[in-house]
Amino acid sequence: MAAMEVQLPKLKPWDDFFPGLDRFARPDFNDLAKWNNRVVNNLLYYQTNYLVLAVVMFAIVGVMSPLQMLLGILVVALVFLGSVWASENKAFIGTFKKQYPTLFVMAVMVASYLLISIFGGVMVFLFGITLPLLLIFIHASLRLRNLKNKLENRIEGLGLKRTPMGIILDALGQQEENISKIADIVTKQNFFLNRE
Repeated sequence: MAAMEVQLPKLKPWDDFFPGLDRFARPDFNDLAKWNNRVVNNLLYYQTNYLVLAVVMFAIVGVMSPLQMLLGILVVALVFLGSVWASENKAFIGTFKKQYPTLFVMAVMVASYLLISIFGGVMVFLFGITLPLLLIFIHASLRLRNLKNKLENRIEGLGLKRTPMGIILDALGQQEENISKIADIVTKQNFFLNRE
């Protein structure tokens, strides 16, 4: 089977992205799996809106400090790619990434922060890179899912569509469990259909 083309989903309407307060709720901090599922699904569904939000914030900070912003993006990208490589080639790091994905991302951010602090671009890192990621995480944590969100995420999970956020989440090990659950369901349904 040929590699699937990566597609950037359409921008969701801003009134869907920022609906009334009734579509936002505090996550259940006692059920981390459910909270993680909400975040991952919202990241997939609203990824184009999140991209626009991040680009606007990057642009604002980039206009004020273009060289430091470019350096910050480069350092974060290199640390992220290095951490993904390490997680695939070092069993301990791979296991840690699967068991503690949030801590893994935080470790990547702390390592990026330490490297950027060497070059004196801490404020650019905080406002240009960390703040957009924090806002995205807060929105993804609080935004309740709707039926369209669930349907589109199932399509992505089945591998019928590839998106940039899906690729990033795969690199962080967040999609594998969802895909294997869906594959198990499909296999069981096929088993029961073939028996009849």
